[in-house]
Amino acid sequence: MTTSLNGKVALVTGGTRGIGHAIASRLLELGAKVIITGRNESPAPELKMFTYLRADFSTRSKAEAFATKVEGIENLSILVNCAGINRIYGLEDFPSQDFDEIQDVNTRAPYLVMQAAARNMITGSRTGKILNIASIWATHTKVGRSAYCTSKSAILGMTRAASVDLASKGILVNALSPGFIATDLTKETLGATGIEEMQALVPLGRLGTPEEIAEVAAFLVGPANTYLTGQNIIVDGGFTNV
Repeated sequence: MTTSLNGKVALVTGGTRGIGHAIASRLLELGAKVIITGRNESPAPELKMFTYLRADFSTRSKAEAFATKVEGIENLSILVNCAGINRIYGLEDFPSQDFDEIQDVNTRAPYLVMQAAARNMITGSRTGKILNIASIWATHTKVGRSAYCTSKSAILGMTRAASVDLASKGILVNALSPGFIATDLTKETLGATGIEEMQALVPLGRLGTPEEIAEVAAFLVGPANTYLTGQNIIVDGGFTNV
């Protein structure tokens, strides 16, 4: 059971919409001070309850500059790496530039931010929780997802290795892999017919909600989790068991 996060400072990358926004909102409800990132210069008015930092992970220099900021966040004790992108092409047609950008945003940036957050936590409270948002496509696949699967598979390896490196420092590191989730982007991309087809593949017969993912995330980064580290928690309504 998730308990209060009063006094905790949390950073949620990609927290302006979708799953990232749901996680940020849940941590805020539990009492944390929540910092979110997005690509826009300033946040939308409805995000005024969060502290906002602009972050563009599409270039390495900008990701490195943001990581430097993370090291300076006072009292940081929770990191959720949620920012990510996807492009869909067949393997034989995948543009190298798109492949590189996906790896930079989905893998390199989370690594740099996690590294910076760990340094911050070690210097400060010598305790903390890090959660990397992966995907069911880290262990499964679909046509056109070669670059995305590559990046999310790397997140799982990164999480396992980091959990061992940071265990002696009092920092727990886990991954969370959502399945088919009813975000605005999912609805826009698939349309009503596509969503019906997708729901038919899920044993529970429906898409998950961002709030359901956020509840699991809140446990993983909250005080109730004291011993679980280096794991990938799949939340997919049973899809990957079929």
